[in-house]
Amino acid sequence: MKVAVIHDVPVPPSTTRQIFVALMKRGVDTTYLRVSRMTPVIGRGTSAIIYGRRVIEVDAAIVRGLGMVTSTEAIFKRVDVLKQMHDSGTLIVNSPESILNARDKLRSMQLLSAAGLPIPDTVVTEDLVVVVNVVKEWGKCVIKPLMGSMGYGAVLTDDPDVAYMVAKVWISHNQPVMIQKYVRSMDRDIRVFVVGNEVLGGIYRYAPEGSWKTNVAQGARVERAELNREIKELALEATKRLELLYAGVDIGEFEGSYVIYEVNSMPNWLGFMEGTGINPAEYLAELVVTLLRK
Repeated sequence: MKVAVIHDVPVPPSTTRQIFVALMKRGVDTTYLRVSRMTPVIGRGTSAIIYGRRVIEVDAAIVRGLGMVTSTEAIFKRVDVLKQMHDSGTLIVNSPESILNARDKLRSMQLLSAAGLPIPDTVVTEDLVVVVNVVKEWGKCVIKPLMGSMGYGAVLTDDPDVAYMVAKVWISHNQPVMIQKYVRSMDRDIRVFVVGNEVLGGIYRYAPEGSWKTNVAQGARVERAELNREIKELALEATKRLELLYAGVDIGEFEGSYVIYEVNSMPNWLGFMEGTGINPAEYLAELVVTLLRK
């Protein structure tokens, strides 16, 4: 049994190394691959992915990142490499389609809303007039790019002029903007970690002083969260609807109920480990081994 862990940084980050350790404890041969160096070869009955001069032959691959992507062509190529591996019979966790579903914030909101799950009121537009009118009507809104992570690029404002200037920057670079009504009753959100059909636990993420963002990468404080049945069911259903095998689901508390902000297909879990003492790498490794043995 051989499993690759895929990212695109020169040195595997700590979460990737934790996956290595968890897999090796289970007797699995592991390898690290940078997605930008994976080259598809097709034609004349040939279908292979090469890495340097060797053909990649693995039973499964755990995708932890697609790297810094600066063009549509690059993201297509990297996702298509994963699709080719999947088509050849390799188990990909998470699948290329589910990664795209989660990474594309518009598509993820569409899928969650279609399933009847609670999300913030959302508009995605390339029209500055729409941006101004939405902020005038809704008041406090979050404006952010369709693809991004760790909260970078997101701006909170109730000022139509500020919204106009922020959106103008993105739209001038041919980037649509997402506008979401700000729905949060507390200075925190809940990150719930799901692996397979199991909720591992959750953490409260408190925004640092002077900020509204609850991303751990931006200084949020974490503590273990007590999850009720409703929160667990929302996290499991969101993960299922995006066809993910593991996910970090961000849930907010609003007016006595809950709302799903985002579903992450390649979540960092260092903050989750800090708050709960649970290492998701162990559960992820066990899930992959179990699926390969079926």
